[in-house]
Amino acid sequence: MWVVSHAGETDEKAILDSSASKHSEKPSQPPIPKKRASRLSIILLDQGLFTVYKRLFIVSLFLNVVALVLAATGNFAYARNRASLFSIANILALTLCRSEAFLRLVFYLTVSLLGRSFVPLRIKTAVTSLLQSLGGIHSGCGVSSVAWLIYSLVLTLKDRDNTSTAIIAVASAILSLLCLTSAAAFPLVRHLHHNVFERVHRFAGWSALGLVWAFIVLTISYDPISRTYTDNLGSKLIKTQEFWFTLAITIAILLPWLTVRRVPVDVSSLSGHASLIKFRGGVKSGILGRISPSPLSEWHAFGIISDGQTSHMMLAGAVGDFTKSLVSKPPTHLWVRTVHFAGLPYLVNLYDKVLLVATGSGICVFLSFLLQQSKAEVYLIWVAKGLDDNFGSEIVNRIKDYPHQDRVIVHDTAILGRPDVSKMSVEASKKFGSQVVIVTSNPEGSRDVVNACKASGVPAFGPIWLFSCVCKASFFCVWLFSDNLFFVRYSTMM
Repeated sequence: MWVVSHAGETDEKAILDSSASKHSEKPSQPPIPKKRASRLSIILLDQGLFTVYKRLFIVSLFLNVVALVLAATGNFAYARNRASLFSIANILALTLCRSEAFLRLVFYLTVSLLGRSFVPLRIKTAVTSLLQSLGGIHSGCGVSSVAWLIYSLVLTLKDRDNTSTAIIAVASAILSLLCLTSAAAFPLVRHLHHNVFERVHRFAGWSALGLVWAFIVLTISYDPISRTYTDNLGSKLIKTQEFWFTLAITIAILLPWLTVRRVPVDVSSLSGHASLIKFRGGVKSGILGRISPSPLSEWHAFGIISDGQTSHMMLAGAVGDFTKSLVSKPPTHLWVRTVHFAGLPYLVNLYDKVLLVATGSGICVFLSFLLQQSKAEVYLIWVAKGLDDNFGSEIVNRIKDYPHQDRVIVHDTAILGRPDVSKMSVEASKKFGSQVVIVTSNPEGSRDVVNACKASGVPAFGPIWLFSCVCKASFFCVWLFSDNLFFVRYSTMM
């Protein structure tokens, strides 16, 4: 039942008596507003020193550094002779960590194999943390790929007589593009100029991939004795690991683009603060989708609302140029990727009892679990302002039609003001006996709920606001090589 319903409707039975009474009483004196940290400061500085994301970053980087040291000191001959292969292998690893098709399969297998009652909760939460933090491997392998390429280039320059100018030029161009991609992924750039990050990451990445193919062809076909390029390239290519690794990278990058389509949409402006975008075709719960006005320039991810049958919707808060344009100039068609991707919400079915906490338009990520039959017993807290005015009766009624109203808490801040969402979440998780809490909110809200629940002994997960390549560009590597020794110097914001 609802703790607080939309305007004009009286409260029914409170699920959490303490929370309900607290939020239904008006304070005698206005509370002193708590100084809120900026979104950017939380993203940059307030993420914790030993998150799983950072641990994965450190582990992946450390393993590569150890291999580099062994190679440079003559104790790992294979790596010394195949340094470019190690760079390509790292690029393959970072690509798979961001491949939506590959991760969709990984998430599906995870839920299928581990989403059983007899699997210990500790294993489930550990796997959830791992899958949610794969960006740490992505970033660590990104830095490592640059390091291996630098090492390969240095070795090549020391042995110029056995290589060609073209090979050196292509390798240098690849290195420049990787460094440009890393610089564009710096958190400050990505947060303040997201479109710049996205375009540089995409086009520089594609260009680098094309040059990797050129590099492989040139290095395999070049004969240092005759200083010419041989013709029997095909038979040599298929025998090299570099070829197969690069082919896998190409397929992983190409797959999502093969599913891009321009589809009709019905966009309704619920208010000046949000829009509701409707599409044809049902979608499973826990799935997210991407839409774009121009597929080569920008893509935007949203949670999907669907009953799993004939249609699905996205609720887009008007916070950026694109989402504001959906309100001011509703389009009739949008570009979509027809194969949707899995994220943290998909792992709800890994557990038996889950408390979902959403603020504002974050409800779109979780609403499908109320509309479709779920393996997990789902409970919901939704905190938002002006439910009917800002989100429309269609969204509100879908929640009210949920047959298990005793599992739903809705708080309208337009009526009762801003609640302590962290306290509500802790109390609700204990009341419902939830195994885990999953929250979607702004950076500060997500952090507070996750920390409060963990402090009370309940595992909790929320969005990771450390961007996928947050640590890449924070490293500045200067490599000094001699015959048997090199040093790695770096500075980091971690």
